[in-house]
Amino acid sequence: MELISSGENKSGVGSAIPVSVERQAECQDLGMPPSRTTEKTSSFENGPARVHDLEQRGMGKVAIIMGALCLCVFLAALDQTIIATALPVIAGHFRSPTTYTWIGSVYLLATSASATTWGKLRKSILLAAVAVFFAGSLICGAAVSSRMIIVGRAVQGIGGGGLITLVNLCVSDLFSMRDRPKYLGFVGMVWALASSVGPVLGGVFTQRVSWRWCFYINLPITGICFIVLLLYLEIHNPQTPLLQGLLAIDWMGCTTSIGGTVMFLLGLEIGGITFPWSSPTVICLLVFGLVTTGIFILIEWHIAKYPIIPLRIFKHRSNIAALGLCYIHGFVFISAAYFLPLYFQATLGVTPVLSGVYLLLFSVPLSIDSIATGAWISGTGRYLEPLRLGMMLLTTGIGLLYDLPDHTSWPKIIFYEFITGVGSGPNFQAPLIALQASVDPQDISMATSTFVFVRTLAASMSIVVGGVVFQNTMQSHLSRIAQPNTNITSIFSGASAFSNAEGINSLPDRAKVSVRYAYWASIRTMWVLFVSVGAFGIFVSIWISWKPLKKQHEMMKTGLQSLQKPKRKQEHVTESPTSVAVNREYMCTQNPDC
Repeated sequence: MELISSGENKSGVGSAIPVSVERQAECQDLGMPPSRTTEKTSSFENGPARVHDLEQRGMGKVAIIMGALCLCVFLAALDQTIIATALPVIAGHFRSPTTYTWIGSVYLLATSASATTWGKLRKSILLAAVAVFFAGSLICGAAVSSRMIIVGRAVQGIGGGGLITLVNLCVSDLFSMRDRPKYLGFVGMVWALASSVGPVLGGVFTQRVSWRWCFYINLPITGICFIVLLLYLEIHNPQTPLLQGLLAIDWMGCTTSIGGTVMFLLGLEIGGITFPWSSPTVICLLVFGLVTTGIFILIEWHIAKYPIIPLRIFKHRSNIAALGLCYIHGFVFISAAYFLPLYFQATLGVTPVLSGVYLLLFSVPLSIDSIATGAWISGTGRYLEPLRLGMMLLTTGIGLLYDLPDHTSWPKIIFYEFITGVGSGPNFQAPLIALQASVDPQDISMATSTFVFVRTLAASMSIVVGGVVFQNTMQSHLSRIAQPNTNITSIFSGASAFSNAEGINSLPDRAKVSVRYAYWASIRTMWVLFVSVGAFGIFVSIWISWKPLKKQHEMMKTGLQSLQKPKRKQEHVTESPTSVAVNREYMCTQNPDC
């Protein structure tokens, strides 16, 4: 409601005459002079509550909360890569080589499928996600069969999807748009470090202790996160009744979203490995995955009262471009984090632990640049420059990786990894800030969960598509190796090419050189795919528009009311009797029929 005052009431009486907002507009149309003072108190129902971040919480409490949130992200990102160096040992332990791919991919698959489902919920559900991740880690660590560890990885993935989504939402709830990039920069730094040190930790645990500690290490950390978040995290709690909240959940949307994602990614995962691409199983999974996704879109468009992904997010070109850039960045970034260790181990012949150390040349610049970008955006309010420059540097870096030789060349390794890392850093948070700045306040949570879903989906598809390109090229090179030992093709083709990289050292010298060359040529071909996708990302970034970032924090409300479109209240203005008399006289002078 707006209060318009034309001056002090000389009679000392505090009365005022209410005038409708239409009357005020009529006066303005007639050219009346503006009022002396205005005070805006409320424009919308369910409007955001305004708070000041540090004044309410203090730096110490903010540091504790951010530390716990970053630990959650660290765990979710760590479990994407820590298993990479332990997979051959785990598959051998259970004497089930066919489970190699499933143990690694089911986590990403479950993370992608569950990301959007977590988007409407906050503190209590974040704690539930921590608990689910804890349970999944415990199941994996105590697994006595390959099926048990696959189930545990799926449970981990569901919890990991919740951690990634809800941490980004909590940061959005806690800090203003202007301060948010600074804290999201720390989240991006932690993600990069976890993705890079994962293979190192996996190799250390596997070689020095046991592969089970790849999962047991999560238990004490999740316990700490749970306690800290329970005690210190304060965000809006709508206290929605349980039954009302359950009935309001978009169950049809959740089911079709998860089902479509699982079927499509599963078809990509098993195609060409477990089953040929032309098999009915693969074709049905891909087709029904796309059909189910189409049904999901129809549900969100016409049926769901509270959709998990409001399609109005996609009405603006800038939002589509921001989500597109998110996908492209996730697709290209994960290729370096996932396939560079394969280059180090298979082509250069280093150990898994040492390959993780080499990868620090990529992750350390990435982490520093992520923090620097967040600070720069918070200080200047501009995010388009680092967003576009980062995509150009990332594409350049991936293109330079194509030039890596089949022998150790430290100048090239250091420089190429540095450029790729610096280019990866800015786009961990900049596209998300661009998206949040463009959507309505009540859509921020849904836009954020959609952003996380797109990023995890991109990572899953990147590993699968990159693996298909690598395996096909590897197959063609191995078929040309003229060696008496005919087992080489079966040992180093298909999914076995990833798990048997260490077995190259046991080959005869001549065969060893040929197989290392096959790995190098296959990885080199794969970089062509990723640099092409990155180049398209540069074009997409041009379509993202700039919006000012508010310095004042608006704490987003949750619950059913926050999912409804804001309704404008009946606005009134109040004027003193003197002001009304003057205004009427002025109107009569402007209107002959008065």
